[in-house]
Amino acid sequence: QVQLVEFGGGLVETGGSLSLSCVGTGRGFNRNGMAWFRQAPGKEREFVAAISWMNITPYYGKAVEGRFTVSRNDLKNTLSLVMNNLEPEDTAVYYCAARTEEMVVRPSTSYNYWGQGTQVTVSS
Repeated sequence: QVQLVEFGGGLVETGGSLSLSCVGTGRGFNRNGMAWFRQAPGKEREFVAAISWMNITPYYGKAVEGRFTVSRNDLKNTLSLVMNNLEPEDTAVYYCAARTEEMVVRPSTSYNYWGQGTQVTVSS
């Protein structure tokens, strides 16, 4: 059973930076495409960023492109997200997700495993 655990998050002022990490463990966690999603209160879950196994070109949601950077370390089974120039609109619970395929896609329904989520709050 694959388990994903997120670290990081917290409270930051507008224009600040935060980093999130996600560690994957368990049988079956191997060559997985991984992604970050977020969900703000009253809104649908939104695609943030994704990166395929072996670090093939990452993808970003329009709202975060140019400000967020996704990366992974497959030796440590870790997915990271560096968030710069944060805005109040970035406030949400951020989720790490993995799929059984190596490549990544945007729809959240294509991901098989999810972390518990970590809160990011950006004050104005």
